[in-house]
This record gives sequence, C-alpha cells and structure tokens, in this order.
Amino acid sequence: MKILDFNERLKNSILIADGAMGSLLHEAVGPQRCFDELNTLEPEAVFRVHQAYIEAGAQIIETNTFGANRFKLTPLGLGDEVQRLNSRGVKIAREAREAAAREVLIAGSIGPLGLGVQARHPEPEQILEIFREQAQALEERGVDLFILETFTYIEEILIAIDAIRSFSGMPIVASLTYAEDGRAYGDLTPAQAAEQLKNKNVQVVGANCTLGPQALLPILQELAAVDSLQVSGMPNAGFPKREGDRIVYPKSSPEYFALFAREAAEAGVRILGGCCGTTPAHIRAMADAVRSLKPVQHHAKGVVAAAGAKPAPMLHREPESKLWKSIQAGKFSVSVEIDPPKGIALDRIYEQVDKIMASGKVDAIDINSGAMARVGMDALVVAGALEARGVETIPHLTTRDENIIGLQAGLLGAWTVGGVRNVLAITGDPPSVGDYPETSGVYEVDSVGLVKVLSRLNQGTDWSGKTLGGATNFTIGVAVNPVADDLDAEIERFQAKIEAGAHFAMTQPIFDPEHWHAFVKKLGRKPAIPILVGIWPLTSYKQALRLNNEVPGIIIPEPLLHSLEAAGTAARERGFQVAREMLAWARTELAGAYLIPPFKRYEEILEVL
Repeated sequence: MKILDFNERLKNSILIADGAMGSLLHEAVGPQRCFDELNTLEPEAVFRVHQAYIEAGAQIIETNTFGANRFKLTPLGLGDEVQRLNSRGVKIAREAREAAAREVLIAGSIGPLGLGVQARHPEPEQILEIFREQAQALEERGVDLFILETFTYIEEILIAIDAIRSFSGMPIVASLTYAEDGRAYGDLTPAQAAEQLKNKNVQVVGANCTLGPQALLPILQELAAVDSLQVSGMPNAGFPKREGDRIVYPKSSPEYFALFAREAAEAGVRILGGCCGTTPAHIRAMADAVRSLKPVQHHAKGVVAAAGAKPAPMLHREPESKLWKSIQAGKFSVSVEIDPPKGIALDRIYEQVDKIMASGKVDAIDINSGAMARVGMDALVVAGALEARGVETIPHLTTRDENIIGLQAGLLGAWTVGGVRNVLAITGDPPSVGDYPETSGVYEVDSVGLVKVLSRLNQGTDWSGKTLGGATNFTIGVAVNPVADDLDAEIERFQAKIEAGAHFAMTQPIFDPEHWHAFVKKLGRKPAIPILVGIWPLTSYKQALRLNNEVPGIIIPEPLLHSLEAAGTAARERGFQVAREMLAWARTELAGAYLIPPFKRYEEILEVL
C-alpha cells in the first residue's frame, strides 16, 4: 500500500485493528517456546485467530511475527527460520483476508529485540540489519503496512524505522509502551517521543501494551495534541497477575473498551485496537462504538513546546567511600574476603572481623554473595551490619538471584539503611553448582548490566530513567580474570564494564606476577581503573591441585604445584610464603589486594600481612 493511500484512509475514517494474538494462541494450543513458530507448526490455529478478529470488525490484522527476528530466534535454534516464519505469518494472514467478506489490511508486526537491560547486545548497525531482514521478509510476502509495537526504547524504534526506510516506502505505525506515570523509558514524555518520531517518515505514532484503557487515554491525548500527528492506541485489558505459570489479565468488559474507544476517538485517535488480554469481544465493542463517528481534528496548543524540554543533566560525582579516597590518595589498599554465615548468627563474623581490623593492616572487608550458589545470609545485609560497627565493606552482588527490580530495591536499601558505599558487581555462579541444582538463575542482567544499574542509581534515576528522590554514590567494583581461557573475550568484557561506569576491579586469585604482566601486554596498555589483585594462601598440594583442575578461572603455575608437592608437610608454609611474595609484588605495581582466608580461618590471613 502506498503511503498516500493510507493517509487518505486515515483522513476519512477511524480504523479498527485486532487484539491480542499470544493469549488466544495459548488458549488454543497451550504454552509454547515461541508463538511465532506456530506459523509452521499450527497454522490453522493462527488462521482462526485472524478470522475471529476479522469477524469482530477488525480492518487491520497483524501478522503473527512479533518476535520473528534473528536476535530472538537464534537462542531457540531458529535463527535460520526468519524468512520462513515471517513468510508463513503473512501467508496465513492473507488467507484469512481472502476468506473475509470485506477488505482488510495486513500489518507486518515487528516487535523489539528484547534487549531489555542486557549488557551485551548487537551494535546499532547489527540491530538495523536484524530489523531489515525481518521487514524485507514481510514486505516480500505481501503486507500492506508495518506496525512497530511494544518498543520500550526510543533509540531502538528509531533504528527499526531506518531499517524499513532503507528499502521500503510502505506506511509505518510506530508504537511505544509507557509506564503508569505516562512516561517511556528514559523519563520520556509522549510529546517528547512524538517530536522524535514525527519527522522520521512514519504515518502513525502510537502507544500500546502495559496499560489498560483509562491509563492509556491521557497518553493518547498528549500524542494527539502534537500537530500533524496521526495516533494509534492499543491498550492491554488491564494490569496482569500471575496464576501458577501463567500471566492472567483481568476480564475487562467489552463495554469498558467501547467507552475507551469513544473517548479516544474524541481525542483524535485514528487507529484503535487491543494488546495483551484483549479478545475479539473487545474489538467488536470498539468497532461498534466508533462505526458512526467521524475522525476528530484535535490539536491543543503549547504541547510541542513542552516536548522540547530537556531532561535534567546527569550527575557526575567522585565516589565518596573511604576505600575510593584511599585508592585515589595512592595508598595501597587491602581487603579480606569473608563468606556470610549459613545460619542466623553473626557473632563469629563479628569476632573474626574485629581481630582482622584490629591489626591496622586491613582497610575493608569484602563479602561473598552466594558463592558456589549456596545459601547464606545476604551479602548486602551482612555489609550493613558491619558498616554499623564502623567496618568498611565491599559486598559482592550477583545478578543470579534477583531481577532488575529486586536488585535496585536492595541497593537503595543498602545505601540508605545499611550505609554501604562500595559494591562488587558480579554475574554469579550458576545454580547447577550449588545445593539447589533444580532451580534456575534470574540473570536478567549480567555483571556489565549491573554496573549500568549502579551508574544509573548514582545519577539519581532508576534503570528505566525515572527520577529518584536522591542519588546514591556507590564506588563500583568489577571482576576481571587475567588468566581467562579466552583473553580476548575477557578483555572485551572488562572494557565494557569500564565503559559502563566501573571504578575499580578485583582480579581472580593469581599466583604469579607474570600472569598479570601477560594480561596487561594483551590489553595493550595500563588498565584504565585501579586494580586489587586476588591473593589466596595455599595450604596443601592437594588443595592446589583441586583448584587448578576443578575451579573455573584459577590457574596455578606448574612450578608452584611441583614446589608444593615437594614441600610435603611444609606445603602450607610454602603456600603462605608465595602469598607474601605476591603481596609484596602487588605493592609495587597495583592499587591494592584482597586476601582469601584458607578454609574460612580468617585470623590466619594475618600471617600473610
């Protein structure tokens, strides 16, 4: 379809689009790893959904291709099925149209890549190519227009638009999703989003998903108030809840959606449809409600000026922790690593930490978080308890156990209530190595993503860009492994952590300065952030042999293994001697060190110091 013809239709009518696809397919065929795959596995089920919406009055039906892009399909082993799944999706929609008694437009549905807060994702050029591949497959098979829907990030939808416009002159509907406060990711208002989209040669700018009808209405009104903008609105049935392994939406009545349709039409909205939880009954009610209505020109004044408002500048402050100030002052900093207690008692931790700190040779205590995926007291909570006793801490925080909401909540509490000022961001050991192998980790972000989360909190916003009531000022630590099997990949991740906002790094335990020198040579320059080297006093040849062969990321040099074996009963003395030598070396080249007590006997670490 030509853009001119599509624009002409929007001048003279309010178009009704279809509703949810996934929830109806779930009811028809049960849970699936990928609903897009049903285009080949259960085409009749997809056909029946299209047919039901057409019979309900939909004038636009969307192909079942929301997630049919290479980025989403590849982890499922379907990366080479992009062309086939999209082509089949269009074919089924065309068959439904051919069976209809009236004209129906087919919209090629393209969703976001699902980047979320993932730390590592394709570069913009790769993202553009992913969208272009899918869009070309849709256009080649015969869609009439494109709907870019449920996008969270304005930057991503702009790339998707560029991908389509690199080869296509067909109409585009570009739809973002908004939070309940009426703002998109990055604290973006609808008017601000509209200003970025209206000059990108899109024909309709819209909002869909996340919100129910009444919560979506003010957003649509703000969009419609931007001059020369045609608007679409496709709300959810309402706020979902979880029942068992399903996400269930409220039974919003068709009459409720009819009321929304009339109010949206009065605001000037030109395309109305539904998103998650909506059914043909909702679409029928909206179609009936606007059938006799004519499009309304409704443009309030003064909104565009508001859209140009610039967001508050980001905060850039030096971390305030004593550890960071010590490092910046050039003082060699020493930390001792402890494990949180398995039970509810902290008495032994207090006693041993007091002994360590009384030596005057230790600056901080770093606290493991679920090492080897075993349950222990939360590291942030233990850190807060030690901070209350005047002990500087570096709690480890893994992304294994909590989603992005829980991570942020814990960090805000640790900062405000616990007095925690340093955090080591790590991904965490997989649950399969621990006491609960049947569980699955969250891993919504990895360690690089967690650094980004911490950086946002330091700037006074949450991950989605919403302004907080104040800013944290964490000193952000990260892990680096100088003896990783794939040093190129390790260096790439290390650089990503630095770019994300890391202030310092702690190495995996190393047992030979040459391992560090080889890493720096491979890096090609001195690290951009201060480094604390990991030092582990070995106590026996068998312990060293096990670490070398069974623990990922640890390499013990052959000469050291031989010397421990030769030492016999004196192996512990040899291991501690090497630890002291490593500490002496670190004082000449690095910003600090952290020491790992053997078998949790924390007082023995004083022998190294």
